[in-house]
Amino acid sequence: MIQMQTRTHCPGWYLFAVRFGAVFLALLTASIFILIIKQNPLQVYWAMIQGAAGTKYRISETIVKAVPLLLCSLGIAAAFRMKFWNIGAEGQLMVGSVAATFFALHGATWPQPLLLGSMMIAAILAGALWGLIPAFFRARFKTNETIFTLMMNYVALNIITYLQYGPWRDPRAMGFPKIPTFATNAVLPKVWNVHMGWIIALLVAVIMYVFMRHTKKGYEIAVVGESENTARYAGMKVGGIIMLTMAISGAICGLAGMIEASGVSRTLSVHVSGGVGYTAIITAWLSGLSAPVMVVVCVLFAAMIQGGTYIQMAHHIPQSAAQLLQAIILFFVLGSEFFTRYKLVFKR
Repeated sequence: MIQMQTRTHCPGWYLFAVRFGAVFLALLTASIFILIIKQNPLQVYWAMIQGAAGTKYRISETIVKAVPLLLCSLGIAAAFRMKFWNIGAEGQLMVGSVAATFFALHGATWPQPLLLGSMMIAAILAGALWGLIPAFFRARFKTNETIFTLMMNYVALNIITYLQYGPWRDPRAMGFPKIPTFATNAVLPKVWNVHMGWIIALLVAVIMYVFMRHTKKGYEIAVVGESENTARYAGMKVGGIIMLTMAISGAICGLAGMIEASGVSRTLSVHVSGGVGYTAIITAWLSGLSAPVMVVVCVLFAAMIQGGTYIQMAHHIPQSAAQLLQAIILFFVLGSEFFTRYKLVFKR
């Protein structure tokens, strides 16, 4: 008989061995697929590395992809630590970009520091409000936050669609449904050839690490995640903690929306999120909800996405095949988490 038992202790060397083995097996399995499409696996893998870090431009593109992924992962991790399954990072990012765009369109003549500051504050508040809505219903009526936050993503998407085709439609776009491009004052300045959003993301990672590990509120969030009854017995206001945590989670995701709209798209569209909110769920779990690890995981994941895009051009590999390679690697890495959390015991 085979029994599955939870691991009480997992040494560092074992974690490294399991994850290294998962990556090796993923590359080995992907190599079979690459051979089937009549490509050289070694050349394809080298091209992925070159596509992610071969030139300064490609490195900057990898960082640009990593910034919103890191911010959304940090926001999701705060809620996940409380066992609040926030699947709404995508919608929180979108409403943050909507709020930032409002100031970008109506304050184009403002000084750049004032305008960018207003856009940032508006995005944070909008994301926090979007996170507070499901938190209130969960705390008050015990609703299912997974379904609630997921549905709110589509509400946010339709808000942008309405604005793009309606009130904010650019009259100079010759009938094309497009929101006007931001003025120069509303665009994030660059630092080392990358918009300064990467500095903001690193600062948020440091702040969230200190908040979750070394503050009273961070400890309360962890206690509520372990047991709401224990938290109530200790005198904690569980409802207030749930709402505060989701406000923080939504605020960080909303900030990611401002950075994407201002630093990357320089406008607002239905494609502003690019699925980052859903991908961040994976990176948050892979990092074990640890902010320092999250930085590394998000950069590596962004490099894999950037490298996958490059091999489509370098080796004329179809987009579906490139995405399949990414999926194979991802499934193996995710599957390896089972062996870090549980062990199989064989008994007669």
